[in-house]
Amino acid sequence: MAEVFSVKRFKNILLSTDRSEFSEGATREAINLAKRCSGKLYVVSVVETNPEFETLAPALVEKTEKEAKEHLDLIRERALKEGVETEVIVRQGDDPCQLIIEEATKRQFDLIIMGRRGRTGFKRLMMGSVTACVVGHAPQNVLVVPRAAHIEWKKILIPTDGSKYSEVATNEALSIAKTCGSSIVAISVVPSESISPFDIVHSEMQKDLIVEKEYSIAESAIKNIKEKCNKEGINCESLLLAGRPYEAIIEIAMQKKVDLIVMGSHGRTGLKKLLMGSVAERVITLSPCAVLVVKTS
Repeated sequence: MAEVFSVKRFKNILLSTDRSEFSEGATREAINLAKRCSGKLYVVSVVETNPEFETLAPALVEKTEKEAKEHLDLIRERALKEGVETEVIVRQGDDPCQLIIEEATKRQFDLIIMGRRGRTGFKRLMMGSVTACVVGHAPQNVLVVPRAAHIEWKKILIPTDGSKYSEVATNEALSIAKTCGSSIVAISVVPSESISPFDIVHSEMQKDLIVEKEYSIAESAIKNIKEKCNKEGINCESLLLAGRPYEAIIEIAMQKKVDLIVMGSHGRTGLKKLLMGSVAERVITLSPCAVLVVKTS
């Protein structure tokens, strides 16, 4: 069983931190992943300001920037103790999402890692607006890590809806699984409000409650993943479910004790950006484990 990733897989990683406690999981896992990959870690933090604020309170802006640099220096020292080369980046502006994406685009990082919540988020809104924005608009894959989540790369959950986005996410998940010796749990959920919250499709009565075409797509998607896993020698458990997709995904993630969910940036709705209420966003918001959002070109 392989214990480390290919060095080339994640050679340059961008960790985005807002300097709050909610970034701790992302920080820990970014350092661990960079160490596994013998990669370089870049850490960016944005000091939120604007010209008016800089004019009215220059001392406060300077103080905040100093605190940001000190925070990043602590992360760099922590990473260096693990043998990880680290570069810190402090940006100023009124749009953290745009600045993070600018850095990611300019330097062409292999992966962006972020915490799920931000310092300004409401406690009941589990995903911060900056994280949601970066997930929706950054060209790179984004790994969203809840504060308490630990990624051991042992069991990966792949939700699929049969779309090209799910196909790309599946290929990425299988590549990781093959490299790390992970097992796969593949699920496809046929949307149905008549079956709540979800159930395994195992009776003709249940099949009558869902659209035949949707069932066929889900069945085919699961079969596709199973065949790919068999070909690559990857242990795979597959489940065909019916109900509300995000509820089923979260429940199976908890039942099977997976430590990573890998999914596409959006599904068969064809949305060009992540929107509130989408399956992907709800999964990121509620997942007990880290979620890797895989982008298509």
